[in-house]
Amino acid sequence: MLLLSIVAGFAGADDVLYLYNWNNYISDATLQRFEASCRCRVRQDYYSDNEEMLAKLEAGATGYDILVPTGNAVESLIRRAALRPVDHSRLPNMGNIDPTFRDPWFDPGNRYSIPYATSVTLIGYNVEKMRQLGLPTDSWALIFEPKYLARLRGKVTVLNSQRELLAAAMKYLGHSVHDHDPAHWEAAKQLILRAKPYWATFSNSTYIKDLAIGNIWVAHGYSNDMYRASEDARAAGRPFHIGFTTPREGAVLALDSFVLHKSGRRPDLALRFIDFMLEGRNAADASNLIGAGNPNAAARRYIRPEIAGNPAIFPPAGDLERLEMLRDFDPKMRRLLSRVWTEVKVR
Repeated sequence: MLLLSIVAGFAGADDVLYLYNWNNYISDATLQRFEASCRCRVRQDYYSDNEEMLAKLEAGATGYDILVPTGNAVESLIRRAALRPVDHSRLPNMGNIDPTFRDPWFDPGNRYSIPYATSVTLIGYNVEKMRQLGLPTDSWALIFEPKYLARLRGKVTVLNSQRELLAAAMKYLGHSVHDHDPAHWEAAKQLILRAKPYWATFSNSTYIKDLAIGNIWVAHGYSNDMYRASEDARAAGRPFHIGFTTPREGAVLALDSFVLHKSGRRPDLALRFIDFMLEGRNAADASNLIGAGNPNAAARRYIRPEIAGNPAIFPPAGDLERLEMLRDFDPKMRRLLSRVWTEVKVR
């Protein structure tokens, strides 16, 4: 990971914003516009899982002005007293947020978080290969059932994320991702261990490229990543298409938000950036360029119709009923899931 204290020494001016973000989550074009508008620079480090981000901060990583965590991670950061409150008076574009996404369960009143984008954790796939093999693409069975995996051996990747992979298994088994019954989590572990020999790898980011070039045929991952893989395959003129579908058993819906870390040196610059990203045209980039869902009502008019109309990116009301947001667990449940995950990875 980038050592911010070293980089800051080479920055020269103080007008540098340090952003700790998901891979491929804000376009270069958007950042360049902000840099031009504020005559500053943005420096990013990247993480591929909320748990990775939390662990690095817990280990002492400092100097980040803005983080972009998912709801359950925001909840954890608030509990750790790691965030600065957001001064809403410095955000004139705050009113652009759709009321549906204001006042979230993990941060009542948006005291610490400002919604940026949404995603669904789902299944991406090579359309032509799935059609040729006659395999279902609307169920988690595609990544968990040996009767399907036997025809996909070595061509499937799953997220290297404790919460996300276990959540997919729990949804397939008909349980909530907030379940507290140890027997249900044990069943999820056994489901994963049965499927694991057929998978190529656990991957949080390489599946985008691997799907786009045809190295893998099925991936468990984020809707915005699947959009990226689809666009990359199309731009490269591949002889196949990448599709992505929310499984009928349900899935995880994520709301990612901008938060101000207490160790950040430039909260003033961070607030300028957040307000810039709340402006409708800039917010629309999250959908048009990244393929993310969008909690910004002012952005809707600028989002391309084929993206706004994609149910895997903007789930309709019927699909929303089958989606759940991850929540932080109490210490007892966190220890249980940690043991389960360790067994999944070592066996």
